[in-house]
Amino acid sequence: MRKRRQINWDGIGIFTSVLCAIHCTIVPLAAGLLPLIGLSFLKQPLFEYGMIGLAFGIGTWALWHGFAHHHRRLTPWLLFAAGMAVLIVKEVWSAYELYFLPFAVVLILSAHILNYRLTMRVKAEHRAVFSKFGIGPDGDSLSL
Repeated sequence: MRKRRQINWDGIGIFTSVLCAIHCTIVPLAAGLLPLIGLSFLKQPLFEYGMIGLAFGIGTWALWHGFAHHHRRLTPWLLFAAGMAVLIVKEVWSAYELYFLPFAVVLILSAHILNYRLTMRVKAEHRAVFSKFGIGPDGDSLSL
């Protein structure tokens, strides 16, 4: 039986969070140059809220999967919620954007990393239990 590839949603969440951090750091510093090189849309509120919405969607999916199927821990959710709240605050008080951004990024990245580690720990524990009884994770016998 061919094993189905799993999507690492926490990895995607980490990637989008880092992209968001780069975007939020560089755009305010290069705001005067953006219209000259045709990238003025990057500073538009619609784009900013779209990025936040993308981070929220991917993060919610990744954390829900880890919580519902593996570890049942609320800590990643709390870190993620705090990070998203700081992202919203960053948009409301945009003059202080660069002060809020590091906290938002650290909280969201921490949520994804913790969720990934908790998920991997539970998977390893399940593999250990299955192998102890000579059963593969899919229910097949490990012995020939």
